[in-house]
Amino acid sequence: MDATANHPEREHPGKETPREEVETVTIRFCGDSGDGMQLTGTEFTKSTAIAGNDLATFPDYPAEIRAPAGTLPGVSGFQIHFSSRDIYTPGDAPDVLVAMNPAALKTNLPDLVAGGVLIVNKDAFSDVNLQKAGYGQNPLDDESLARKYRFFKVDISGLTERALAGSGLTSKEVALCKNMFALGLMFWMYGRPMEATIAGIRRKFAKKPQIAEANVKVIHAGFNYGETAEMFAHKYEVKPARLPPGRYRNVTGNQATALGLAAAAQKAGVRLFLGSYPITPASDILHELSYLKNYGVTTFQAEDEIAGIGSAIGAAYGGALAVTTTSGPGMALKTEAMGLAIMLELPLVIIDVQRGGPSTGLPTKTEQADLLQAVYGRNSEAPLPVIAASSPADCFGAAYEAFRIAVQYMTPVILLTDGYLGNGSEPWLIPNVEKLRPIEVKYRRDPEGFQPYARDPKTLARPWVIPGTPGLEHRIGGLEKDFTTGSVSYDPQNHERMVRIRAEKVAGIAKGLAPTEVFGKPEGDLLVVGWGGTYGALHQAAEQLQAKGNRVSHLHLRYLNPLPPDVGDILRRFRHVLVAELNLGQLAKILRATYLVDAASYNKIQGKPFKIAEIVNRCREILEPDGARA
Repeated sequence: MDATANHPEREHPGKETPREEVETVTIRFCGDSGDGMQLTGTEFTKSTAIAGNDLATFPDYPAEIRAPAGTLPGVSGFQIHFSSRDIYTPGDAPDVLVAMNPAALKTNLPDLVAGGVLIVNKDAFSDVNLQKAGYGQNPLDDESLARKYRFFKVDISGLTERALAGSGLTSKEVALCKNMFALGLMFWMYGRPMEATIAGIRRKFAKKPQIAEANVKVIHAGFNYGETAEMFAHKYEVKPARLPPGRYRNVTGNQATALGLAAAAQKAGVRLFLGSYPITPASDILHELSYLKNYGVTTFQAEDEIAGIGSAIGAAYGGALAVTTTSGPGMALKTEAMGLAIMLELPLVIIDVQRGGPSTGLPTKTEQADLLQAVYGRNSEAPLPVIAASSPADCFGAAYEAFRIAVQYMTPVILLTDGYLGNGSEPWLIPNVEKLRPIEVKYRRDPEGFQPYARDPKTLARPWVIPGTPGLEHRIGGLEKDFTTGSVSYDPQNHERMVRIRAEKVAGIAKGLAPTEVFGKPEGDLLVVGWGGTYGALHQAAEQLQAKGNRVSHLHLRYLNPLPPDVGDILRRFRHVLVAELNLGQLAKILRATYLVDAASYNKIQGKPFKIAEIVNRCREILEPDGARA
């Protein structure tokens, strides 16, 4: 989309409905995992991007993939926050809740703001579905819903059936179209353009035109229902946001990660190899890269996690930019091979899209509890650079930066994202590739004076040699290397020297980092520190507190190992430090140990991201005893 594009209002016949202008809206679609809520939310998101709003999304997949239909564990949700101003999160709580069945209502209603819009598919509230959701009586008959919310009971299933009467579709096929009715109704309520969605449906079902036209017909039915039904007395307008001029596209974090990897390979002028085993929520990176074969990208779906990283190490040895992707349990399985990559000193990017654990844990829910594993979780002294992305769009830059570091310093690099970032989406300003930081690949080709572990005096990187280069044959493997020749060495002094030089190389990365940015004043009463996907909530919480006159600033760390050289000075300029994480305080432990600062922790481990209000309230608790709160 173009940030400067105009989107003229289209006139539709029907009742005269007042249009109310609002600055920001959060909508949540929820239903059974078979109700198409992710598709509904995705299509509404595309339309919102075309309308020019800033947006952020949060798909919430069922905890149990094969949960029985209509049960609480099988509920799927998709939340979108869109606005005419800059936003950084998918919203604390929905202003609009569209619930397709009783289980969806029961699990999501507590989050709906008082006075919010509640739309339910009343056809789904049968005795069987009510029993599955644990309702003793039909909640739609409870007058408290109408008192607390703007409550609309809509015959979504029945109206879908009527719209498709005589279509020739089976009853099951008709039922699968009901999510498009909800989508059409939301298109009407918020003035979203439908053309791109309709064109996309026709492309997707080009070989099944009957299915395509059925979905299109139901979208129009939902739109026209909003236009004509007397119960809907308002529709709303969210004006386009004033985004920086340029060309935008909507991306998820996993899509942005894949694009960042491909861009790094293109910039470096070498092939990209991905060796991975599919695992939730990282699999989409593999899927996205598989579409980019024409850009010199090779993808290999391995039989297990160990084979995935093993193939990537082999590709790195062969001169490719190599990457492997995983999540929590897979990260543990890759650990031994990470040690091999450290011993070989080859450029490799390991991407961990974090999820709730331990073990299989919460495979579809977000967490950021793999930090200590990333920094320390290998046998012996095995330091690795660790960086983290902070938003879905930032995954592009973080993936690109991970490869830049890997190549410049000849080291494996861990990139941490999480399920919240990987599945969430936001507008991404497509960068000018000419302005991307160079990634300079230097293969050693000259045999004169060659030693496999002779190091660059600035970066301490060893040479990168493509196998088969005449005169540059050398031995590799997991046994300790001689400091210069790379031959197997059991000499105690040599081992200590190699351990120290590998650590020194990683620590030296900090010298090339730009000064760390602080949002707010450089000193004050409270510094809120975070990393990874908590950025949006922490940034907006600091913004709110600053607007009230509080001396609160926000520091968000991309580089987690090594830490930037100025972090200690920044921490010491504030009376209080609060480290907010979706774990039990892992970054806080590192900061306390490294800088001996009295950093307080604020932790959440529920498989859900922070809400802005949670951070604001915790900050106020810290500020109030000192009388520092405005």
